[in-house]
Amino acid sequence: MSIVTVQLGQCGNQIGFEVFDALFNDSHCPGHCSKRENEAYQASCKERFFSEEENGVPVARAVLVDMERKVISQTLSKAARSGRWKYGQHSCFCQKQGSGNNWAYGYSVHGPRHKESIMNLIQKEVEKCDSLSGFFIIMSMAGGTGSGLGAFVTQNLQDQYSSALKMNHIIWPYGTGEVIVQNYNSILTLSHLYRSSDALLVHENDAVHKICAKLMNIKQISFCDINQVLAHQLGSVFQPTYSREGSFHYRRNPLGDLMENLVPHPEFKMLGVRNIPQMSENSLAYSTFTWAGLLKHLRQMLISNAKMEEGKGYFKNMHPQTGENACTEVPNINWLGPVEIIVPSSDLGSSYKNSPEYPGKIS
Repeated sequence: MSIVTVQLGQCGNQIGFEVFDALFNDSHCPGHCSKRENEAYQASCKERFFSEEENGVPVARAVLVDMERKVISQTLSKAARSGRWKYGQHSCFCQKQGSGNNWAYGYSVHGPRHKESIMNLIQKEVEKCDSLSGFFIIMSMAGGTGSGLGAFVTQNLQDQYSSALKMNHIIWPYGTGEVIVQNYNSILTLSHLYRSSDALLVHENDAVHKICAKLMNIKQISFCDINQVLAHQLGSVFQPTYSREGSFHYRRNPLGDLMENLVPHPEFKMLGVRNIPQMSENSLAYSTFTWAGLLKHLRQMLISNAKMEEGKGYFKNMHPQTGENACTEVPNINWLGPVEIIVPSSDLGSSYKNSPEYPGKIS
């Protein structure tokens, strides 16, 4: 089943590009598997996120929306230059006037004014899907277009596609403040999304920034670095996983599986992501992992509500020449992180999170 991604605003479009790039790279790397397994993995990934090829190049199942042309033009150019995949020629909508970080302007002015054009683009993408799993909406909460227009578009998706699942990926702004009105924008966005979205997958800029600094060892952190970490985590969430039927049988409904396990009640729909291992590429080259060690530390992160793993011992370093301290390697099919857990956000109440019925899911 296919997922249609809606990228809204500067943040949504920049993250969306990194997500599709990570998904494509992961599905086309060799991995630790047979040729048959790799082909099945690629086919499942392509069905979810890419439509039929144009001139041999896969086309992302995505709609790009922004009220300024610059970011969309840059995103389209980066995808085209890669030569590996691209966005559709008629899958973007942009204007010359932004929202000025004004939530009300995005929701009450741009939304009604451009509703028909945006929904028509989304409908065209939906019609390309043999079977629709749902919508993945990427947006921020600090600005005006991503938050205000994003809330409006999500509401209209609920009205027009009530039976399709809708997951919003929302970026929580820095605590120190990016936009002076970000607190108001965030409250207004959440209040509307809670009525129209099926799940809210939350990433905090402060937490991802800390991952870049402490785990990835990046000295001068840019938004590109942050977006790549986000894309890696999101790719781990949505890439194919085996069903109970065994090898070569992947779960057909990715959004449905997530909702079934993680949103047991309509009021508990805020989700968070915990991912390990996360380290620089240089460190990965000399490290191996065990399932027991990874799961142990992932559970500790869950219990302590830690956004990142700061402890040691869940992996062993190998000497590049001697190979000493080698251990059983995790059978990670491709390059995205082998262990990912999505959990209901503790912001909704620690008592619920610590209860025996707490529905965490490891995939």
